[in-house]
Amino acid sequence: MLTAYLRQDEDCGATLEDQGRDDRFQRRSCVGGRVLSGMRVVVFGASGPTGRRIVDQAVAGGNRVVAVTRRPERIAERDRVTVVGADAADRRAVDEAVAGSDAVLSALGVPYGRKPISIYSTGVANIVLAMEGHGVRRLVVVSSAPLDPDYLASDSWMFSRILEPLFMRRPGRTTYEDMARMEAVVRSSKLDWTVVRSSWLFEADQVSDYRLAEGTAEGMYTARSDLAAAMLAQLGDERFKRRTVAVNTTAGTPGLITQIWRENIRGAGRR
Repeated sequence: MLTAYLRQDEDCGATLEDQGRDDRFQRRSCVGGRVLSGMRVVVFGASGPTGRRIVDQAVAGGNRVVAVTRRPERIAERDRVTVVGADAADRRAVDEAVAGSDAVLSALGVPYGRKPISIYSTGVANIVLAMEGHGVRRLVVVSSAPLDPDYLASDSWMFSRILEPLFMRRPGRTTYEDMARMEAVVRSSKLDWTVVRSSWLFEADQVSDYRLAEGTAEGMYTARSDLAAAMLAQLGDERFKRRTVAVNTTAGTPGLITQIWRENIRGAGRR
């Protein structure tokens, strides 16, 4: 394994004044203060929209990445990136990919569909078995805010009462059912895990001053760049081990019509 060292983030000294009175919330400037670098990080779902962000940010932070994907042709080999063509449902392939790593991040995802889905629970179950077998402790997985029955986006009544049920919960029913099974697998493990739940995902070029909350999310949107950054930040943060957190983006968010077209019509609920 590689020896990891801590890099001080330039934003670490920022105050928490913009959190208001609710101490559940953390801003990026205070979440990512200590960023682990020099690690060997395995990323599952590495060719997906979120997975690609994780790979790029991990490499930019000075880490080596094993990018695991069923579509290796979508990821170019480059310095500090090893591309592994494998299916997370293949236990032996997962075991081989995890061996010798320092941490594992799962960005497994599939578009919404009516057919039963099992890749989240099956894939993460294989990841957990491999990590426990090889003594790898740190696991961070992507999940989704609609799994929380108390989730209501405080910044939009229309979204919470109409759009979220229509464009997320209903078409994503089989996805969320399997995500729930995945979360149960993670929580029953002996690993140092963190479940990171996103809200309505969208594309943004830069990482913003995103908001991280333990438990229930209160925002309507999450940029994939922020989701990736929040997941990587957990590798240097002890506070959220064996906990579930939600990440929300509050700046540069898209309009509703644009979001529906890009993510739910053209993108078909891609993760």
